Amino acid sequence: MSVQSLVRLAAAGFAALLLAATPVTPSLAQQPSKSAMSLANEILDIKGSMTIFEAVIPGVIEKSKATLLQMNPNLFKDLNEVATNLRKELAPRLESLRAEIAQIYAVRFTEQEMKDTIAFYKSPLGKKILSEEPTFVDRSMSAAQDWAIKLNDEVLQRFRAEMKKRGHSL
Repeated sequence: MSVQSLVRLAAAGFAALLLAATPVTPSLAQQPSKSAMSLANEILDIKGSMTIFEAVIPGVIEKSKATLLQMNPNLFKDLNEVATNLRKELAPRLESLRAEIAQIYAVRFTEQEMKDTIAFYKSPLGKKILSEEPTFVDRSMSAAQDWAIKLNDEVLQRFRAEMKKRGHSL
């Protein structure tokens, strides 16, 4: 699996977690206008926001398949066939997630704010941000991973030093 795939999978998981953790408040319960929903969908299209969620349905299916394979490895062929059918059958459900995400935009931003956002993303700077963002995310994730490894080494050294002071050898 490529780094970009891992980043997308992590982003999908993070985004799904954020959506799941978003409390339903009275403002989210209101129904936005058709115009607001149209603008929100345009933002999703411009940003390519739904691509991070494309791995969710196949990921859930593969996780379930792996669980069932652990129970009975002899079912590999049949489980693969069912998984293929489920991916096709469940793919349209991504549209219901899209509608929910568009509604989140539409109730949190005014129509003018969404128009301004669209204008920004269509501007040269907005286009540059959109085109550079995947590279930025990849490099940021790599930098964060390197940083965490160094921090882990430092923390382990500190634990060992403190334990040695207390008479423990680690």
